[in-house]
This record gives sequence, structure tokens and C-alpha cells, in this order.
Amino acid sequence: MYLADSRRPAASAAAPALGPGRAARIAPTVLALGTVSLITDVSSEMVTAVLPLYLVTALGVTPLGFGLLDGVLNGASAALRLLGGLLGDRGGGRHKAVATAGYGLSALCRPALLLARTTPLIGLVLAVDRVGKGLRTAPRDAMISLATPPERRGRAFGVHRAMDTAGALTGPLLAFLILRAAPGGFHAVFTVSSYVAALGVLVLVLLVPGRSLRSTPARTARPRSRGLLRRPALRRITACASLLGLATVSDSFLYLLLQRRLELPAAWFPLLPLGTAAVYLLLAVPVGTLADRIGRRRLFVLGHAALLAAYALLLVRPGAGAPLAAAVLALHGIFYAATDGILAATAAGAVPEAQRGAGLALVGTGQAAGRFACSLAVGALWSRWGDTTALAVMAVALTAAVAIATRLLGPHPEHRRREETS
Repeated sequence: MYLADSRRPAASAAAPALGPGRAARIAPTVLALGTVSLITDVSSEMVTAVLPLYLVTALGVTPLGFGLLDGVLNGASAALRLLGGLLGDRGGGRHKAVATAGYGLSALCRPALLLARTTPLIGLVLAVDRVGKGLRTAPRDAMISLATPPERRGRAFGVHRAMDTAGALTGPLLAFLILRAAPGGFHAVFTVSSYVAALGVLVLVLLVPGRSLRSTPARTARPRSRGLLRRPALRRITACASLLGLATVSDSFLYLLLQRRLELPAAWFPLLPLGTAAVYLLLAVPVGTLADRIGRRRLFVLGHAALLAAYALLLVRPGAGAPLAAAVLALHGIFYAATDGILAATAAGAVPEAQRGAGLALVGTGQAAGRFACSLAVGALWSRWGDTTALAVMAVALTAAVAIATRLLGPHPEHRRREETS
């Protein structure tokens, strides 16, 4: 663990030198950021688990109104990723400062929920929270990639995502326990969440080094995203992430499809995401390690093949009961383990250090935009022709996207090796 010290050379904050018995060591920076994400996810998922119920039952917001609000805010978060990446790259690497601002904004939103009692105010608080999330994502991932040797980035991102997912599992369970002890005690959930979020920011300030870059190039004050797309490797990765995102059905739609196939009671619906998260938690590190060995691009595409298998099961085995649920949730968890951190690790190898934040943000924004468009398409198809037709269309689209991505992400071996280890 590191105390923050901007005067310390960044090379010392990077991964330790390789040696006997040290090849598998994870950089302290990665572990510190993983701890921050774990704590922050406990806080955010506590709120996420109860917010729909709070808005609908306590404030009288319609489910449709909440859905539209959440969709618009998530879209805004995706758009702000690029801004966060660009700001983090300025001045030779201000990733920690921008990430701290993002985490801080989200932390301030927790106590603000105690004061907001109307739908417009709640919407404003959620908007600020999404601004914080959008700003911090790319700088955080840039710090992880810059602290890790290229040959171990898959495992490093796997460790971080596993810690993040542990928080995502803990948050809803903690909220459940609080509401069980104090029925209707939404404000108790928001209060505890506020303290947890503040702890996450404190850990970030104290334990994450201040400088991100191993060296400070002479001209890094004004990084630009336009120039990044002139890099063939990054252009292919961004195109594939966007294309695959266009055929990636959102978690909410997937869980709703599964609930309808199983005729699951509404009270059990919140447990479905825990199944995906549990598999993701178990597989994130080993899959990340595997990606470092066999190729991150290949595994990224294979992860979408796992999602395609989940689509197929929902289409051909609608009445399979509990085995269907277990298989679909397992495949969904495999999909996340093989794509979430792996995409960031893949993109990091195609971007120079001085533009790492902007490059990662560009790829993430493309993927998020594709998924947002997919949600709109699935909603329209579902409303017009039903859920089975909507899923079948997405299955065909994902099959085509996987085939195209396999070709685009499969350059000559020498080029691929150079891009993944740069």
C-alpha cells in the first residue's frame, strides 16, 4: 500500500520488477484502487438496490418515469467518460486528481438523498452521481494499466474487477439487512451509504500514488481524442466494442426475460443479478490470467460467444426451470469476466501512456453508446413483436458482430503481439 506522494517517481508505483516468486504479484496501486472500488460499490449498490422501490412507493414516481430517468442519466455518464480521460491525461498524468473528483462527487450525493424529497431534486442528485461516475472511470483504469507490466494487465484488471464485484454483492445484502431491521428505513440505508462512500474517498486520497505516468513526455499538456483514432489498433478495438455493444442486451432486459421464462415471483427478481455477480467474482482473476496467456482480443470475443449461448438457451429452452436459470446466469457471469476488464487491458496496449486515459475512455464510450442503442432497439422490438422476437433478432445480430469482430481483431500475429505489449 502507498501513501499518496506526488513527488515519488511513478516508476516505483508501477508493478514491481520480476524475479523468483514475484511474477504473479499485483501492484499495490491496483490493490488500492480495487479497495476503493469495493468500498464505493458497497455504497452505490446499497442505494441502487432500494432506489426504485423508494421512488415508486415513497415518492410516487411511476416505473416508466424511473426507467426513462435512469436511461438518460446512464447515457450522460457514458458521454462524460471521454472528458474524464482527457482531463486525466493533461499535465503529464492527473489521473488521481480527476478520479478523486469523480469519487468525491458521487460521495456527496449519498447525504444529498436524505434532503431531496421531490422527483426533480432526486433527478438532480442522480445526475451529479452519474457525472462523478463518468469522470472517474477512465482515469482509474488508466492508473491500473500504467501500474502494471503489459504482460500482466489482464490479471490486474481481473483482480480489480473481482474486488469491485465483491462490493456489488455486499451492497444489496447490507441494504436488505438494514431494511429488515428497520422496515421502510430508506434514510437509514442512505445514511450508512454516505459513511461508506466517504471511506472510499479517504482510501483513494491516502493510498493511491499521485503520479500516473512512468515518464512525462515533453508535450502532453493537450491530449486530443481525434488523433487517437488515427491509430489502427485502437480504431479496430473501438469499432469492435461499439459493434458488439449494439447486440448486447442490457442486464435488466436479460433478467426480465429469464424471470418471464421461469415465471419467477417478483420478490425473487432482485436475486438474479447476484447469480451473475457471484460467477463474475469467481472467474474475474483466472480469466484475466488466461487472457494474458492466450490473447486478450481472442478472449474478449469468446466472452460474447458465451452471451450468445445464453441467448440461445432462453430461446430454445424456455421451460427448463432452475437449470435454465443457473446456466444463463453462469454464462452471463462468464461474459462479464471475459469482457469487462479484458477490454480495458486490450485497449491499454494500443494507446501511448500520455493518452492512456483518453484512449480507454474512447473505447468505453463507444461500447456504452452501442449498448444504449441496443436497449432502445430491444425495447421497440419487444413492444411491437414480443420478447422472443426481440431476443431472436439480437441473437442474429450478435452472431454477425462476433464474426466481424473475430476478423477485425485478428491481425497478423506479429502485429497483435506488438499491440498487446506496447
